[in-house]
Amino acid sequence: MELMIKTFDELTTSELYEILKLRVSVFVVEQNCPYPELDDRDQCALHLWFRDDDGIQAYLRVMDRGTESEYVSIGRVIAVKRRCGLGSRLLTEGIRAARDRFGADSIYLEAQTYAKGLYEKQGFRQISGEFLEDGIPHIKMLLSVPRTEE
Repeated sequence: MELMIKTFDELTTSELYEILKLRVSVFVVEQNCPYPELDDRDQCALHLWFRDDDGIQAYLRVMDRGTESEYVSIGRVIAVKRRCGLGSRLLTEGIRAARDRFGADSIYLEAQTYAKGLYEKQGFRQISGEFLEDGIPHIKMLLSVPRTEE
């Protein structure tokens, strides 16, 4: 499994197509949720994914402060095979990238409520009540990023 980290401008057209195809197939089609998946934030995001010979197996994006919230944020977290630890591994890499690339001391995300445990295991804490986003229950979560010794 290879970790890929690229800015929007570094993505090849094939990589971008594969990322968008995965996101649409899960967040729009599988979850039966017609919403604007292409939200004009990808151009500002850092894209992380694990790939193997079969293609992308897990994906997320990291955005600097002011793109989605006042905090560095993580979004569009997805793993092709769920509940096998790959999403957690990628989330760890996303947290590292948020800290190293954007100097994050806090990381914000809006989690689908059913996935709350995944994020809590990484240290995120719930900071809002449940709300509907495109008909799906979500919660806002925040992580205080531990500093690393240089």
